[in-house]
Amino acid sequence: MEILHVSAECYPMAKAGGLADVVGALPKYQQSLGHIAKVIMPMHRTKFLYDNEWVIEHKGSFGMGESRFDFTIIKEQSNKLGFDLFCVDIYGLLDREKIYGYNDDTERFTAFQIAVMEWVAQWEHRPDVVHVHDHHTALIPFMMQHCFAYRHLAAVKTVLTIHNAQYQGWMGWDKSIYLPAWDTWKGGLLEWNDTINPLACGVKCADKVTTVSPGYMEEIKNNANGLEFLFNLEGGKCSGIINGIDYAVWDPQKDTYILDNFSTKDVEEGKQLNKKKLCNDFGFDISLPLFVFIGRLVGEKAADLLPVAIKLAFEQMYGQFSFLILGSGDPGVEFSLLEMQNKLVGYYNTQISYNEKLSHQMYAGADFLLMPSRVEPCGLNQLYAMRYGTVPVVRRTGGLQDTVIDFGDENGYGICFNQASVGDILHGMYRAVELFNDENKLTELRQRMMKVETSWEKSALQYIHLYLSI
Repeated sequence: MEILHVSAECYPMAKAGGLADVVGALPKYQQSLGHIAKVIMPMHRTKFLYDNEWVIEHKGSFGMGESRFDFTIIKEQSNKLGFDLFCVDIYGLLDREKIYGYNDDTERFTAFQIAVMEWVAQWEHRPDVVHVHDHHTALIPFMMQHCFAYRHLAAVKTVLTIHNAQYQGWMGWDKSIYLPAWDTWKGGLLEWNDTINPLACGVKCADKVTTVSPGYMEEIKNNANGLEFLFNLEGGKCSGIINGIDYAVWDPQKDTYILDNFSTKDVEEGKQLNKKKLCNDFGFDISLPLFVFIGRLVGEKAADLLPVAIKLAFEQMYGQFSFLILGSGDPGVEFSLLEMQNKLVGYYNTQISYNEKLSHQMYAGADFLLMPSRVEPCGLNQLYAMRYGTVPVVRRTGGLQDTVIDFGDENGYGICFNQASVGDILHGMYRAVELFNDENKLTELRQRMMKVETSWEKSALQYIHLYLSI
């Protein structure tokens, strides 16, 4: 089969979160299964763009409302990602460094989708599957079926993967003129609660809908920011497929970002050497358990609970741990976390940034990864942590409950709690410190979790079976 993935992100070209990791890995594994997988995304102005060679694949133009835009599609020349990567450039809309967060994001991503459709409409053949990701690309199934210029693509099968159902891309009906001429009798497919809802439209129009874990698929039937009824109504075509991780990128035996490579055979020695580097860099005591948090500092990740939880844990456990945070997000949360640095010198530090190298070093050197998320559709951080022998301390939600088994249960290896609350975080940290003091048990759990199969091979095959079913 030929599969075209359409996404706002793809690692290493541009990354804001787990979506980029998925789109950067899944096509590669689909290629290894004998299929042709391609990715098309906006041409964000990133380091990867300038560090690599590109060729022009297509040029065109389209109207959007009262404006007309020229666009260019370029292709990465060396196939270094293991699949063909295409980028769409639209002057004035997609020529920016950040992926999201602009006042005209509605116009930017609508234009991106139209450019993709204009390009695919010119192909001499048809792809077998167009696989779109999140609301930024979810209007494409509707366009393929109900925009007059693309109706010759209506028979092409479509799959929508939802990485986070809380973000839906709402836009007023005044923006409906942005879409290429479409069958106005089909307006109900665009609408949800009296507004255009791209994510809802994608759920209605795609042949299959997936989320990134079975647990999250069940959760959004009860908590999907207003789309609960729709997910229950369309449940017959919805399923959850757990994400994997790219073993070529996340491998403690070969990782070039970390100080000392290791495997299950020498996990204690390897982690100790990597921990020593982290502790030296941030002024921590290597004899204390080291907790880390890596990710967006936002409410969904329960990052707002971290300042209070860490302060209370420090007081109640008399400073018997160290804590390192890497991430960025809500300015108020960032300020609170930075403010704590002067009060907990030698025990705590915060790096407000995105730093791929440091994240690898933290997974390799930390003892525990804390993920108290309120919402976690799949979660990749806990899978990275397990791969590097770092015990995940997680809330039972979404993909976290699908992938982490508490060490108190049979064949368990992680620490789980039920509520996104300061009390539950503290209890999880208490258990972690107790576990740290049982060296034999900790080594056993590290070796067990590192052997858990978390690669994309199984998940990629599940997606292929899903495509074949349609």
